[in-house]
Amino acid sequence: MELTPILLWIIAVIIVIVGIAGTVFPALPGTPFVFLGLLVAAWADGFQRVGGITLGVLGVLTLASVGVDFLATAMGARRVGATNRAVIGATLGTFVGIFFGLPGIIVGPFVGAVIGEFSSGRDLAGAGKVGLGTWVGLALGAAAKLAITFAMIGWFVVAFLFSA
Repeated sequence: MELTPILLWIIAVIIVIVGIAGTVFPALPGTPFVFLGLLVAAWADGFQRVGGITLGVLGVLTLASVGVDFLATAMGARRVGATNRAVIGATLGTFVGIFFGLPGIIVGPFVGAVIGEFSSGRDLAGAGKVGLGTWVGLALGAAAKLAITFAMIGWFVVAFLFSA
């Protein structure tokens, strides 16, 4: 069965929408999904308007987004003196928080970092400070990923509309 361009465009749009959601919700690899969706969109057009250079730039932006996410979280945690347990706790709190919707996604990393830091022997006030620093790092990472994601979509649209 041959995929028609219209079906490919529908698939591409769905993947991009899932990717955008994934930049905010940590269960999905958001930016890689957006890249995959844009790749499918380029394929739907037979790579006539969006070619290797644009896809290469989008690939670099995808890799940068993944790096920014890890760096922002680590810098937020380390800046306030977090232990490895706090970082692991924040990660676990994020995944557990997914099951509680938006409030869980917001509160989960903080609670996980506090529990992780508290379990390593820090007092509650110090653990709370680490939890807040870790949460700020996660929030800044999500904001940076979202900005990169929309830059990727914008780059694709410009390349698609203004190519020969």
